[in-house]
Amino acid sequence: MAFLHAIADTALAKATVYNPTGLLTVRIVVIALLVGAAALWSAVDAWLRREDAGRTWLIASLVAGLGSGVLYVIGRGIFVDQAGTAELQPALTGGAAFTALLVLVPAGLGLLAGGRLTRPEAANPVEPVESVDSVEPAGDSGEPAAERPRRRPSPSPRRRRTPSPTPRRE
Repeated sequence: MAFLHAIADTALAKATVYNPTGLLTVRIVVIALLVGAAALWSAVDAWLRREDAGRTWLIASLVAGLGSGVLYVIGRGIFVDQAGTAELQPALTGGAAFTALLVLVPAGLGLLAGGRLTRPEAANPVEPVESVDSVEPAGDSGEPAAERPRRRPSPSPRRRRTPSPTPRRE
């Protein structure tokens, strides 16, 4: 995300050199594309049920803010107008905060929307696995019995029975 934001900022700075007053529509479209990329990417993460997706996107927004600020100053210095280290302080404060919000807010909405979609496992039913354990021995007619699907192990451990305090009657 930092790389996408840095490329977008550098491209807008380069375009501003040639047309300083007529880029409002272009800026709106670029911001909408960046917001859409963050929302779509986070929605896919939520749809795939990635672990700790919210924490991941929070950290990603902070890294994207600082990383895009540094990459923007480097890109502007190389491609636009030889900006120096004096541009680094504004890019790492206001620019980084704006970029972090442009990642965090749509990512939160994407996580919310993607979490409400059906899981990919539910869309594709599990087919029975062929193995030696899943086929019953042949019956009287010599044909193999119907195949049984193997049971998946439970993700939670078994509960142990505790003996009751009263003895059993026999």
